[in-house]
Amino acid sequence: MKRLLLLFVLGVLVWSCSEEKKANMTVSGNIKGLKKGKLFFQQFKDSSLINLDSIEIKGDGTFSFSHYLESPEVLYLYLDKEDNNDINDRIVFFGEPGEIVINTSWKTFDLSPEISGSKSHEKWEEFKEMISQFNIKELELTKKTIDEGVKKDSLAVDSIQQLIRKNIISRYRYALNFGLTNANSYATPYIMMTEAAEANPKYLDSIYNQLTSEVLESKYGKEFKEFLGKE
Repeated sequence: MKRLLLLFVLGVLVWSCSEEKKANMTVSGNIKGLKKGKLFFQQFKDSSLINLDSIEIKGDGTFSFSHYLESPEVLYLYLDKEDNNDINDRIVFFGEPGEIVINTSWKTFDLSPEISGSKSHEKWEEFKEMISQFNIKELELTKKTIDEGVKKDSLAVDSIQQLIRKNIISRYRYALNFGLTNANSYATPYIMMTEAAEANPKYLDSIYNQLTSEVLESKYGKEFKEFLGKE
């Protein structure tokens, strides 16, 4: 009886190992100038960041992580540089199955990393680059409203406020148009939830209905469906 139980347990273990999903994504690269530190590979899960893996770096800034990913999603590289400074310590990127290469430097870790191998990340960067122009324009207009000379002129303030509102509307239009013209990108549902969440629901619904079946079945496709309150 004991022997049969042992064989059963061994069988379950072998089956479990065979069922374990193999890594389908590698994230590798180099952190120029880094001599010592610890690099964490992270994922956002259950409302918090969790560590998927980590590596001690000593004298050489090269690194490599492997992981199984159900579908493209936003991932993180967090660097504990041991310099008592929490600034410039986390790179955010869109991971997807395949080989992703991230090269950066110790001093400007998260400011200008070179990321290749992820089409989803490329689309996300394309969107962010354009959106940043709207954000810069809004900041410039807002600064004008607090100028001492302008503050005393109510007509001038009203005019600037109108320009700010128009800029906001233009930003939403761009985001929604991006969603409609990139229905095959896994980045689209994520962008809609993070950058166009306050847009008219009927427009977001139109974007959802345009998404390809692959995107709909992805992590963010399913979250977008839940966000819209669809059955």
